[in-house]
Amino acid sequence: MDLLCWSSVCLLILTFLSPKTLSMRYEVHSGQMKCISEDIHAKSMTVGKYFIVNPNDEHHPLPDSHKIIVQVMSPQGTMLHEADNTESGQFSFTASETGSYLACITAVDHKPETTLTIDLDWRSGVHSQDWSKVVKKSQVEMMESSVKSLLDTMVSIHEEMYYLHERGEEMHELNRSTNSKMAWLSFLSLGVCLSVAGFQFWHLKSFFEKKKLI
Repeated sequence: MDLLCWSSVCLLILTFLSPKTLSMRYEVHSGQMKCISEDIHAKSMTVGKYFIVNPNDEHHPLPDSHKIIVQVMSPQGTMLHEADNTESGQFSFTASETGSYLACITAVDHKPETTLTIDLDWRSGVHSQDWSKVVKKSQVEMMESSVKSLLDTMVSIHEEMYYLHERGEEMHELNRSTNSKMAWLSFLSLGVCLSVAGFQFWHLKSFFEKKKLI
């Protein structure tokens, strides 16, 4: 049991040490919307940036047809970021609740229809803080930055383990409540069956007595 527990902890640490980012490119047709979801824990920092990939040379401006509408929403539907008729942008927020956050990108309607390629980079938790940008040349400052990043990682691991423990307690309570309800339902069903059987016995006995069969 101890070996299994330590294996779970090690797996959890490896999960947090690996880059927790959502970086992707996908295509959106004019007038259409595509949404991406990301599971984020409460009090976690989140940053994201997006832009339309230029189909021409980077030194040329984007065509007028290449505009998007961006909306980022919380699990309850609260708007956290919104941008209209834009080519690129970024967002950042601290999650107020645990759940699935949604980023929806809509290509502005255009005739004739065109296809836009969107580049989205979404980071959450400790990985949203790019410590490499604040590290100086001094070896001491580099070590200090590494230690700070490690501390943030350990805090995230602790919060994740606490969250998993709470979920386990909730599931245990749900199972216990379900078993209790099923037990009461079984007793109730048994009582109904006995009552019906008793009523049938009484009815048949009365019928036979009236017919003087017994």
